[in-house]
Amino acid sequence: MLKGVYLTLLIGPAVPLPAPKIVTDALSGIQVTSSKDTSGFQIHFTVGKKSPLLLALLPAGFFDPITTRVVIIVTLNGVPNVIMDGLVTNQEVSPSSEPGKSTLTITGEDLSLAMDLIQKIIPYPAFPMVARINLALAPYAALGIIPVVIPPIIPETKSPTQGWETQRMTDREYIKSQARRAGYVFFIQPGPLPGQNIAYFGPDANIPFPQPALSINMDAHTNVESLSFSLNGMAKAIRVYTIMDPATNKIPIPIPVPNISPFKPPMGIKPVLPARLEFATESAQLSPTEAAQDILGYLLNNTASVSANGSLDVVRYKGLLRARMMVGVRGAGITYDGLYYVDSVSHDIKHGEYKQSFTLSRDGVISNTPVVIPN
Repeated sequence: MLKGVYLTLLIGPAVPLPAPKIVTDALSGIQVTSSKDTSGFQIHFTVGKKSPLLLALLPAGFFDPITTRVVIIVTLNGVPNVIMDGLVTNQEVSPSSEPGKSTLTITGEDLSLAMDLIQKIIPYPAFPMVARINLALAPYAALGIIPVVIPPIIPETKSPTQGWETQRMTDREYIKSQARRAGYVFFIQPGPLPGQNIAYFGPDANIPFPQPALSINMDAHTNVESLSFSLNGMAKAIRVYTIMDPATNKIPIPIPVPNISPFKPPMGIKPVLPARLEFATESAQLSPTEAAQDILGYLLNNTASVSANGSLDVVRYKGLLRARMMVGVRGAGITYDGLYYVDSVSHDIKHGEYKQSFTLSRDGVISNTPVVIPN
């Protein structure tokens, strides 16, 4: 595809295999998006009236939704990187009267889609949250999904005489509802090997190893094509929780909680102060344990006030920018230089071209670190 960059496409029902030559020859572009919750892909093929893709593979079910699994691997400088492992959800054919303009497009999501197909009713008597999540993820080991489940910080287990949890939705909906309840996140991370995936249920904590810096306005050292920053003064808020005193259960006690995550500390010396005050209306009806869980969930679901958007060329950056990690920025000025969290990354792959667009975030301005890792 490019010097030092190679693309591998595995596709097929159940166990994906290397794509046939007629498929790779028709390939015109791939887009892959990785974000906090879900990831998706879109693959474009150029087809003609007599293309084998339209005459043989498409009617034979080679690109059928749900049953077709797709694995996309990018090998950069000899190191393979699995950037997507998912299922096809949609196919679209766009015929054209102009030669070479007809296209076949397949769209899909990561393997968490398989958890969203069957609605279930399952009781969990006296099951702690960790056991419920592991039990919900167990059937998907056949897809190569390895669960990584972090216990909630404030555990709660009901006695069967007091009632129990009952799942009345799909596995993905249930797991995400439990993640919101604990202030956690849930996502599927492809790799490290083809056919392997990690199902992560835990706090929204980025890997604390910064990637090579994104450089802008630095002449020969510039490695991004565009980069812009935004500061939202309305993003931060203080939420007031009201709980009843545990002794008499009659005296209301207000507890103001700032929107600061312990797993994502501010990366700027000058924080953005909260501009809004809001009240949690249902906290007084909760038990002390449930109220503590609600407060902790608000703390862990941090809202960043500083965001950045940009794009880069992978060859010039000399690597892949990965989501859910940290990255340094330099050349943007004293206000916005420093470390950021990578919230989402989109891959745009074409013949002879590989670009990425990205979204970064952090709290505060003016870097609290003197240097970042250069490229």
